[in-house]
Amino acid sequence: MIQIDWKPDKNSNVPIRTQIITYLTSKIRSNDWPVGTVLPTQRTLAEYFKVNRSTIVSALDELKADGIISGNGRGGTKVIDIPSFLGAASQPRWQHYIEDGIHIANDSTIKRINQSEPDESMLRLSSGEASPEMFSKDSMRIVLEEVAKDIGNMGYEWPRGMLGLREQLSEYLLTLGIRTNPKGILIVSGALQAIQLIAMSLLQPGSTVFVEKPSYIYSLQILQTLGMRRVGIPLDKDGMQAKLIPGFIKKNHASIIYTIPNFQNPTGATMSLERRNELLEICKKEKLPIIEDDVYGELWIDNPPPPSLKSLDRSGNVIYVGSVSKTLSPGLRIGWIVGPESVIDRLSDIKMQMDYGSSSIAQLTVEKWLETGLYQVHLNQMRHALKKRRDLTLQLLGVYFSGIASWNVPQGGYYVWVEMNGQINLHKMFEEAFKYKVLLYPGYIYQSHSSKAFRISYSYATDEELESGISQLSKIIRTLL
Repeated sequence: MIQIDWKPDKNSNVPIRTQIITYLTSKIRSNDWPVGTVLPTQRTLAEYFKVNRSTIVSALDELKADGIISGNGRGGTKVIDIPSFLGAASQPRWQHYIEDGIHIANDSTIKRINQSEPDESMLRLSSGEASPEMFSKDSMRIVLEEVAKDIGNMGYEWPRGMLGLREQLSEYLLTLGIRTNPKGILIVSGALQAIQLIAMSLLQPGSTVFVEKPSYIYSLQILQTLGMRRVGIPLDKDGMQAKLIPGFIKKNHASIIYTIPNFQNPTGATMSLERRNELLEICKKEKLPIIEDDVYGELWIDNPPPPSLKSLDRSGNVIYVGSVSKTLSPGLRIGWIVGPESVIDRLSDIKMQMDYGSSSIAQLTVEKWLETGLYQVHLNQMRHALKKRRDLTLQLLGVYFSGIASWNVPQGGYYVWVEMNGQINLHKMFEEAFKYKVLLYPGYIYQSHSSKAFRISYSYATDEELESGISQLSKIIRTLL
């Protein structure tokens, strides 16, 4: 289905009909809508553009007269030609290239959310980032002044990343119980690149990755694009059910495990200490490596979580992934991988082939956040802010969702996992919520089959937006049950 993210400017001196014709022809001329593309119905186009249907009919009639489209307007109108006067005759058939590319397209629901989140009119109960209200501009100003003092050669950095940042990280990680040195750390452009690098560098097409179910990794196409399989291990309140792993290995010949032990995305669950030790013991016995994604670990609210898998690991089984995207700013695009030096050497070689290293300015900025001690100050402030938002969200759920759903009480992170007491069509719920400008992530995104649960984020929306969004969701759901 074609995407339309444009509306005519009703304040322009150019007639609305002319603007619509110009937009439609530009999409056809650019080959965004190649020959054979079926256009939305006249009624749908009128709704998209917020105009009378007669305006759409008139615009389409002109395109028909030019021999560009053909059809009856009831869903059968399609692009039939790209005349030379549109200037597209010599262009490559881009749609064929797009369809033949190796990367699998994002899920359509995720694409709609990503495209809609910048719209300030939307209520972002979907967002996986912190509100700007939680970011200290004064602290950033101090940090950037320190960065300005130290800016030197802005050429290519060490393959593993800036030495100063890796030294600061090795000291910081020691406070989390993780013993490493700068050679055991690779700086990456966020946790997502870390996962991609590990998969590309250490696994093969056909490899099986064990993940929690539900899991954030189900919302990504990275592994499938590389020809790998995801197999879900059921999750309970204590985390991935490690005792099931040997049985799954017999059936699937797994290559690696991916887990988010702290404040898991999307459920908010935290793996218990007993379960962590059990997982490590089983993986040691099975010689199965673990990718530990700990981007939420420092965002604890009530009490710190149990020690990380990496800090408990005595067998060199765990590759640890961290980032400042959730704790500081996603715009910095800085994360890190901690692992055996031989693994880090391999990963750094592949990263250099991909992008010749992460931004020097961003690396230096994170180094100064750590060096000045302002990062820990910021984390304490952020935990306090997240507690207020989480508590408000739980209170609102108690008011508006009582009797129709149950939910967890996350001990940290960004998310509450809400599960309906009865069956509900999540696709329809998402569409209805979208109509009312409410964005959220339905559960079917996070696991291989549909569910009756969805994820609410309390990290971005204001207090007023949280109440407005949750109350509206309650009304929608009660009409669908």
